[in-house]
Amino acid sequence: MHWFTITNIDTIDSPALVIYKERVEENIALLKGMVEGKVERLRPHVKTNKISEVCQMMMDAGITKFKCATIAEAEMLAMIKAPDVLLSYQPVGPKANRLAALVEKYPDTIFSAVIDNIHSAAYLSQLFTAKKLSLNLFLDLNTGMNRTGITAAHAAQLFEAVRSLPSVKVIGLHGYDGHIHDTDPALRKQHVDMAFSKVEILAAAIEAVSKQPVIIVAGGSPTFPVYADRKEVECSPGTFIFWDWGYKHTMPDEPFDYAALVITRVISIVDEHTITTDLGHKSVAAENPFPRVHFLNAPEVEPVSQSEEHLVAKVPDASKYTIGQVFYGVPVHICPTVALYERAVVIENNIASAEWKVIARDRKITV
Repeated sequence: MHWFTITNIDTIDSPALVIYKERVEENIALLKGMVEGKVERLRPHVKTNKISEVCQMMMDAGITKFKCATIAEAEMLAMIKAPDVLLSYQPVGPKANRLAALVEKYPDTIFSAVIDNIHSAAYLSQLFTAKKLSLNLFLDLNTGMNRTGITAAHAAQLFEAVRSLPSVKVIGLHGYDGHIHDTDPALRKQHVDMAFSKVEILAAAIEAVSKQPVIIVAGGSPTFPVYADRKEVECSPGTFIFWDWGYKHTMPDEPFDYAALVITRVISIVDEHTITTDLGHKSVAAENPFPRVHFLNAPEVEPVSQSEEHLVAKVPDASKYTIGQVFYGVPVHICPTVALYERAVVIENNIASAEWKVIARDRKITV
């Protein structure tokens, strides 16, 4: 029996997201091992899993700091009493009010947020002052991704400007280098070191002025091995928890294993070389070109087109497949795939034993 085989698969309707609990535990243990058990250096991003029970597994392993991208993800963490939550998404408009509401509602959790301009910082200062609250901030740095963030050359000036604002305090620097995903580990490290050198200079300059240590949160799953060797950095990988086909094949040096799959069934045999399954693009991340999913128990099945509820695939000989046959698929990109499902089926010892709500796929939980 393969590791992914579910003995009571007939109890699971398809398409479905299935999570292999033992493998999640193994990935968490691997993560801790790569920082030599120093869990205080870990700040995993929860945007991949969005599930309270998965985050609780990390907390049970001693991890107390987390990163998230949405207010719902932040509230999910607060609901399980995560001590330290960084919203790595600059809050503007109503999102800032929702963040303040989280701070009020969940006093056991210390929240922080990122900013990359004085206007956002001033708005947060005004809002939190009016509510008699305080908020820690991280300067969001553009280290080459050119998506958000301020360049290191201008960040010191922003730090000085924020220092005069009440109710907010810059305690750290945040840098996400998602543009660095070289397959060659040596080349990947070279690019990380080049981008990070400016961050180090900036941190030293800020510490000289503030006379306080600066927290540096950096990286994602592709660059995690590099930052794992930097003792002064809090590492924030996210995809490691479930892993996916994309990272498995572009980052072969990383030790993580698949811990979440999608299951699908053959629903039609079109002709001698064509079959259709029920894995439409509502059920697996569709931002990548084909194939968007690879089937572990049927690697010869080649997806060629997809609509909302259907996936059409070419096969060598369609007569070898039966209606209702189950395929176990590895998504190319697991993070947005998880967000397509309201619930995940939990697999333990090859048995579907429970369901976990993907609670933070919602835009709003209570706040």
